[in-house]
Parts: sequence; structure tokens; C-alpha cells
Amino acid sequence: MQTFEFSDTLKRLPEQFFASLVMKAKKLTDAGHDVINLGQGNPDLPTPQHIVDELKAAADNPTYHKYSPFTGQPFLKQAIASFYKREYGVDIDPNTEVAILFGAKTGLVEISQCLLNPDDLALVPDPGYPDYMSGIALSNAIPAYMPLLEKNDFLPDYGELDEKTLEDAKLLFLNYPNNPTAATANKKLFDETIALANKYSICVVHDFAYGAIGFDGEKPQSFLQSDGAKDVGVEMYTLSKTYNMAGWRVGFAVGNPSVIKSLNLIQDHLYVSLFGAVQQAAEKALLGDQSAVEKLVNTYEKRRNVFVEKLQEIGWNVPKSKGTFFTWLPVPDGYTSETFSDLLLNEAHVVVAPGNGFGKNGEGYVRVGLLASEERLIEAVERIGRMEIFQKKH
Repeated sequence: MQTFEFSDTLKRLPEQFFASLVMKAKKLTDAGHDVINLGQGNPDLPTPQHIVDELKAAADNPTYHKYSPFTGQPFLKQAIASFYKREYGVDIDPNTEVAILFGAKTGLVEISQCLLNPDDLALVPDPGYPDYMSGIALSNAIPAYMPLLEKNDFLPDYGELDEKTLEDAKLLFLNYPNNPTAATANKKLFDETIALANKYSICVVHDFAYGAIGFDGEKPQSFLQSDGAKDVGVEMYTLSKTYNMAGWRVGFAVGNPSVIKSLNLIQDHLYVSLFGAVQQAAEKALLGDQSAVEKLVNTYEKRRNVFVEKLQEIGWNVPKSKGTFFTWLPVPDGYTSETFSDLLLNEAHVVVAPGNGFGKNGEGYVRVGLLASEERLIEAVERIGRMEIFQKKH
């Protein structure tokens, strides 16, 4: 059998850093160990029943058994506009300022292919969501890193970027509430970003995947709530986190009409659009009863409180996350992100994600997903507390 060589485009794609982590955990599981996996970002709770019921009913509609409109159903675009008006007080034109996406990940990869030419520059957070890099690589463009440091509350400091980098940049990725640091941003950062984008003609992409998940009574800020945001960029939202619809693959981009047009154009060549019944269920999610969202956020906040309090009891002094369903934990002295992750896996059978997998400035941290019951989170901490490194603290 012949073996055909990958294209240069595929060869440019970054290695999936966490694939080796999955394999390590699988070996322990296959050997019969009870592994608590807190290393991935896959929501553990089911989609609210009223959304599932809407899909079941909509699947019987023969209209949806045909090709959907390539740019998505008008009723879903209108629902998205209504959602943004209700949640953020932002006016969205459903005809020109909304693109339906096959999950936000798709849009975050496509946007580089829409706007970047070979050797163009894109500003990316470090640490940050790895798939920003995938789109940049597919475009044969160049990443420039914006350090997210604890001393700056994990917000970029644009004053640290040199003039040439800013002049060359065509695209800027932001993500708040942030994966992996669990930090949140305020209007001040977004206002500064818009001023920067206007000055240097940079398109801003705000990844708002965790837009619903803010703690301690703080509602996360939308980029589009800042004046002039639509002049310089778009925001991408997914139903995966807000409504536990990760497997449904439905998201959207809202904002600058020219960017929306480019996303619709590339998707016109790649896809036909989402199954109509999924779009109807997404409309139900956005416009229907929102009590399940409130309950979900409360669940994550309770898990955060229990988890962090238990960690502090064993002598691991970690901060409380402000949003997302992650916690970003500094590793003990004497360990790297990877060596400490391996230690937790091998001695406590607890999976966490090493921070350096999200970028150079992720070194010294691990990311933990609050995607298990309170009981399992407590058990994870109890196992960690029995490790020699923490026994020495008592």
C-alpha cells in the first residue's frame, strides 16, 4: 500500500500537546486504576432537557431534511441578535453582523484563513487556547505572543509590545473569561484594545466561549459592550459551555460586517450549514428559559469553592478563579508544569493539564477543570494531600 506524504500545510500544524497526556491517563485506566481526569475541558453535565426536547421535535420537520441555507437559518440569526440585546444591551443586525459557526473552534481557526496572508502577523495570548495557533499555521502566518502574567492579572500589557510588531499585526486574539488562566477582563482592557486596533488597523477577535461563567456576582463583560468594538472586530460565542451543548457543534460570530462576510464566504466553500433541527434547538436555548444557565454557573462556583478550600487545607495555597470552569494553579517549588503533572498522575491518579501546553508563559502552572462532582473533586484533593510533597507541609 502506498503512503502519501502530508502537504506542507498539514506539516505546519502544531503538535497536539495534550495527546500524550490522554495516552498516559489511558494506560493507567486500562491497568485498572481509578483515574480522576481534571485535565480536559469537556463539560460533564447534560444539555438541559427542554433543548433536547426541541431537537427531538424539530427532527421530524421534513424541511430540515434538505440542505439548510448556507449561511444559516434567519430565525437563529435573529435569536442571536435578541440574545445579545437581552444579555449585553448590544444591537446586532442579524443580516450582516452574524455568522453561524460549527462551534466557536471552527471560527477561531477560520478567521486566520479569512484575514491573514503568508507571513502576516497575528497577536496571540501566551498562555492561550492552542487552536489559535492552528489557524495561523494553516494560513502560513506568524504568531507574536502577548504575555499574560500574574502581576498584570493575566491581562495583556500592550505597552510591552514593540512598535514594529504593532505595525505589522493584522489580527489580535483575546479570550475573557480566559482559558487557561480563569482570569476575567473589564471594560478598560477592551477600550484600550479598540484604541490600539484603530491606531494600527488590527482586527480583534474576542473568544467569548466562557461568557456566561463568572463568579462572585460578577457578570463577564462582552467586548461588544465597548464603544467602537464592531468597527474593529468580532466576538465568537459557543453554546458548548453556556448550555452544555459541546457535542452539538454550534456557535456564532457577531460584529464587524466585513469580517462576518469573510467567515460566511469561507464556510460557503467548506460546509452547507448546520442541521436545521440543531439550529431550532439552538434558538430555543438562546431565547428559552435561562434558569438552567444560572444553575450551571452556581454549580461551577460551588465546585470552585470546595476544591480551592480543600487545596488550601492541605497547604497548597492557590487563588480562587474568577470565571470559566477552570482553576489555574501554581506548581510547588522544585517542579516544572510537566514534572508536577506527571507526579499527580502517577502518585494520585489525578489528571491535570501542564501549563506549558498553553504557551511559554504557562510554565509554572497547571490547569484543572472543575468538570467532576464535588465528591470527586474532594477525593482528588484527598489523594493529592496524601502525597509525600504535601505531607511535608504538615
